[in-house]
Amino acid sequence: MRCLLIQKTAAQLNKKLIPLLLEAINLNLHLLQIYNMKQLIECVPNFSEGIDLEVIKAITDEIESVDGVKLLDVDPGKATNRTVVTFVGTPNEVVDAAFKAIKKASELIEMSSHSGEHPRMGATDVCPLIPISNITMEETVKYAEKLGERVGSELNIPIYLYESAARNEERKNLANIRSGEYEGFFQKISLPEWAPDYGPSEFNKSAGATAIGARDFLVAYNVNLNTTSVRRANAVAFDIREKGRVKREGSPITGKIVRDEKGEPLRVPGKLKSVKAIGWFIEEYGIAQISMNLTDIKVTQLHTAFEAVRESANKRGMRVTGSELVGLVPKKVLIDAGKYFLEKQERSVGISDEEIIKIAVKSLGLDELSEFDPKKKVIEYLLSEDDLRPLVKKDLISFANETASESPAPGGGSIAAYVGALGASLGTMVANLSAHKRGWDDQWHFFSQKAQEGQKLKDKLLYLVDEDTKAFNKIIDAIRLPKSTGQEKKARIKALNDATKYAIQIPYEIMETAFKSYDLLRTMTDKGNPASISDGGVGALCTHTAIYGAYLNVIINCNDFDDQQFVSATIQKADDLLSRSKKIHEEILEKTIQATYPKK
Repeated sequence: MRCLLIQKTAAQLNKKLIPLLLEAINLNLHLLQIYNMKQLIECVPNFSEGIDLEVIKAITDEIESVDGVKLLDVDPGKATNRTVVTFVGTPNEVVDAAFKAIKKASELIEMSSHSGEHPRMGATDVCPLIPISNITMEETVKYAEKLGERVGSELNIPIYLYESAARNEERKNLANIRSGEYEGFFQKISLPEWAPDYGPSEFNKSAGATAIGARDFLVAYNVNLNTTSVRRANAVAFDIREKGRVKREGSPITGKIVRDEKGEPLRVPGKLKSVKAIGWFIEEYGIAQISMNLTDIKVTQLHTAFEAVRESANKRGMRVTGSELVGLVPKKVLIDAGKYFLEKQERSVGISDEEIIKIAVKSLGLDELSEFDPKKKVIEYLLSEDDLRPLVKKDLISFANETASESPAPGGGSIAAYVGALGASLGTMVANLSAHKRGWDDQWHFFSQKAQEGQKLKDKLLYLVDEDTKAFNKIIDAIRLPKSTGQEKKARIKALNDATKYAIQIPYEIMETAFKSYDLLRTMTDKGNPASISDGGVGALCTHTAIYGAYLNVIINCNDFDDQQFVSATIQKADDLLSRSKKIHEEILEKTIQATYPKK
């Protein structure tokens, strides 16, 4: 960052540059409004149509017609004749989009002629709202009630509230509401205890009934078996699901049901908490599956469910051949799975998220039935802020060309951050190589932990590459503020001071973050794979370059700032970091040279 240069030359900037910068700023603000909004909820309606793509498109078009929501995923299933749709947005807009989709589904889907493998009771079978960001479950329930009341009154569809929105214990469980399915609801709805929460107490023959609720994040997950037997698949499902199976005397299949004093069947609980499961046969694939809902992934993780199914299937003479995710998952679900399988292999988990997810996909067999693209299945990737990180998404040639152009950004701060990321990456590489070194198997966990530390530092420094350029944009934005009136001048001065302070803080943060890499690099030089010691030395050089480069930006930007107390404290800390960096990187280099210099 070079604030003196920026202020003196701002008036001479190329006329084409300013509109581009303003356009970028406006784009950033637009993206922030969409993805970093005050409150964010997810909606995952399930529609009883999985074959007619035109019908599905007409429904999703209604969702996409609402500003403030983003359609994330459309997952149709032919065998189930059902489509799971996922979208996110601000609460009121999500309610509007859900209503329009339910309305369109009621117009296009005829339930009286519907059939499919999955239990169902309506054209829109279920429509849960899920709190994602800055919103409580209690608030989300209110929006579910708002949607339910509107659908019931305006579309004459019976509505049942479930999960956290349920008004009694019996209706919390979706399976209880849907029991009897579409065909059984003509009689069921007439029972006083099954009067709908909203809408008519008369079954809608064409659209059926809909369950609307508020719930925590749920993972819909199917595990494939090498069998066509639904009965055997169900046996596995009963083994692992929380509610287990009905308790019987003697034979678990034909024995007499054991009942309590009230005559209710006793149950033998299954292995996994917060898991619902059934077995079914999927004609499209020609195999049986265990279809699961993981209702609390903090309690039972994806790989835990997979392993439980695998163990039960093996005991029953079957084999798991792969699995299938329905809808979207948070990235952490696949990261945790990938790390689990890597640790089972005693391999380092200090690798990139992309590599960890690749291990998860292969270990779980998520690509057995069809291609699995994490970019289309992971929520964070679909809500990616890549547009807000334009520099680190460039290839090496484009990044170098952008730096070499006549634009003053990216400048020294961004380059310092990137060089620091390379230094951390080299230390991480040595840790990973050491974790896999033949004969060092007893040390793999130590080096894996070090590699994880390096990955975090690398990711933070890559983030700071673009953040330094954003600091530049803040200054340009402040410079262009109007200054005709006294009030405007005050606002402009404040904005410029705030931007300059930020332009000091970011390169100092680069210094601090890069400095943390020395612990990793020194450890790898002392204990890492001897064949890679020179890489540790290059990493130390990169780290010192990053710290020195960021230091220069701290100093020059402090020249433009009037808060002398802040400037003095920052320069003192920066001087100390630079002095310590000189000493440490020289020690590492000396050790590297001693180890690598040819013996005479």
